[in-house]
Amino acid sequence: MRRRFFGAAVTAAALGLLGTTLTGCGTSAGSGDGGDTLRLVAAEYGDTPATSAKAYWDKITAAYHAQHPDTTVQVTLLPWTDVDREVTKMVKDGHAPDMALMGAYSDFAVQGELYDASELLSVSAEANFLPPLAEAGSIGSTMYGLPFVASSRLLFYNKKLFAKAGIEPPKTWSELKTAAKALKREGVPVPYALPLGPEEAHAESMIWELANGGGWADSSGGYSIASEPNIQTFRWLRDNLVTPGLTGPRPPASVNRQDAFDAFLRGEVGMLNGYPSLSHEAGRRGIQVGSVPMPVADWVASSGETPPTMGVADWMMAFKKNGNGERIGSFLDFVYEDANLSEFARRYDLLPSTTSATSASKLAGADSTDAQFLTALRGAQLYPVNSPSWLAVSDTIKRNIGRAVAPDADPKAVLEDIAEKARAASRG
Repeated sequence: MRRRFFGAAVTAAALGLLGTTLTGCGTSAGSGDGGDTLRLVAAEYGDTPATSAKAYWDKITAAYHAQHPDTTVQVTLLPWTDVDREVTKMVKDGHAPDMALMGAYSDFAVQGELYDASELLSVSAEANFLPPLAEAGSIGSTMYGLPFVASSRLLFYNKKLFAKAGIEPPKTWSELKTAAKALKREGVPVPYALPLGPEEAHAESMIWELANGGGWADSSGGYSIASEPNIQTFRWLRDNLVTPGLTGPRPPASVNRQDAFDAFLRGEVGMLNGYPSLSHEAGRRGIQVGSVPMPVADWVASSGETPPTMGVADWMMAFKKNGNGERIGSFLDFVYEDANLSEFARRYDLLPSTTSATSASKLAGADSTDAQFLTALRGAQLYPVNSPSWLAVSDTIKRNIGRAVAPDADPKAVLEDIAEKARAASRG
């Protein structure tokens, strides 16, 4: 679930705010070396030193050490742009950390590097994960990726711009097109923001694919990149939104998610897909935001089917290399306690990954938009993170899928090219 905190960590990395200057938290208690030390490499969710996850991990590791004085947990924070690559290198070089919190786990699992959940957590803790997240964290019937925090996606719309254009939030693709045309007539620069740049194009694409009965993977877990529903989806986007100029002046392939979010917060975007942090930031800036489920293809609406929403999670994993399974399990049981998990989720306007913590969030008075996201997450479909080579495949999608909606593009050819690259990556 990369770069979900508003003001993305990738931006902070470019400003030199993240990286090794934020590493080494959680080392205040104990010597930090020897067999009693656990090492966790985690993605940085904040975008400045003030919003860094360091404060959270310092608090958690200190509290755990107070209860378990024989164990010190040392945390290293890395930007989202680096964490996958750096952890992969550590494992390859024989220096795997005890734990990692990052965007994918399956490559390590199929290499036999990871403990499974039953070797780490209590039975009650393992059974507590939300079902869609538990399924995505499992290969076959064995869970290797422990979902940490998550988000789902809804269609956001600027209520002021919609009122000015005299339109209602859309439920179908044809209604979305009609709304976008009305917004354009009112002079809205970007009626619908379609971010298919390399930052997170695989997410925007999957949202649209699911709404047309498609997706990146089929029911058996194999990749279905060039499926007929996906091809139809990108043809529709090309012909009905991009070519008529309803996605703004820039080609979608050059628009990153953060570009779209920034424009929405400036009041320049009528509609876009978003998640909780954007909603909260818009509210802080005085922008009235409505949120509805992603509109579906007209044939889907006619069928009466309800396709899944898209969900995203980040994954905690534990490596066998150092033989610290018992200590790791004890620490993770502590991290996944409702209060500790919910604190992290609230800090970054995300959703906790467990049934008990989400119930606690509702009881604590989550606002109506957060409640929508929680409901959507329960029926969400996630990226095929349990498919080997997803890291490489998702990177290929992000760098190429924007070409499929260019006015002169052949979506089928683009998707088939991506599919062939995915097959090559899966073959190794």
